[in-house]
This record gives sequence, C-alpha cells and structure tokens, in this order.
Amino acid sequence: MKTEETPAELGEDPSTAAAASRTGAGFLAGIVFGVFLGAGLALFFAPDRGDKTRNKLRRRMRSLREDALEGLDRAGSRTRTELRRKQRRIRAELDRIRERAKERAKEAREALE
Repeated sequence: MKTEETPAELGEDPSTAAAASRTGAGFLAGIVFGVFLGAGLALFFAPDRGDKTRNKLRRRMRSLREDALEGLDRAGSRTRTELRRKQRRIRAELDRIRERAKERAKEAREALE
C-alpha cells in the first residue's frame, strides 16, 4: 500500500514546497484584500445614497419590463398576422390542387368510357 510521500522523498526541495504554500496563502490574502478595497471604493464613489439608487434601479427595471412586454406584444401580433397570411395561401393552394385532382379524375373516367 502506498503511503503519502514527503517533498524530500519526491526529490523536491522542502523550501520549494513551503514557498509554494506561502504563495497560495498570499494570493488568497490578496484576493480578500482586493474585494474589501473594491467594496470600499464603490461605497466612496457611489453617486447617490443607497435608497435613491435602489429606487432608480426599481424604476429602470419597471421601464425595461414594460418595454419588453410591448416588444413581445408587437412580435406576437406580427406573428399572428403572418400565420393568417400563410394559412390563406396554403388553403388557396389546396383548393387549386383539389380542382386539378377533380379534373384529372374526370378526364380519367372519360378516357375509360
């Protein structure tokens, strides 16, 4: 059964493994520091108070929702119009095909008589 090998057994320098561990911890500390710094700067440079910003966002979202619903209504209306137009064309084509089939059936009956 294989046991966990130490860095020295793997041929690595123990100081290299320790340095890699410190580098990972330093990277994580840098990310945490960056998050807090970014949040602080965002609060410092925010153009309005929180409640004003939330109200603006709420109004903007309502406006976007209304615009989207209007766009969907227009698209639905155009789609229904196009479907009705295609239905009329298909029905007209089917009527022409039926008439041709009747004429050919009549011709075939006459030819057999």
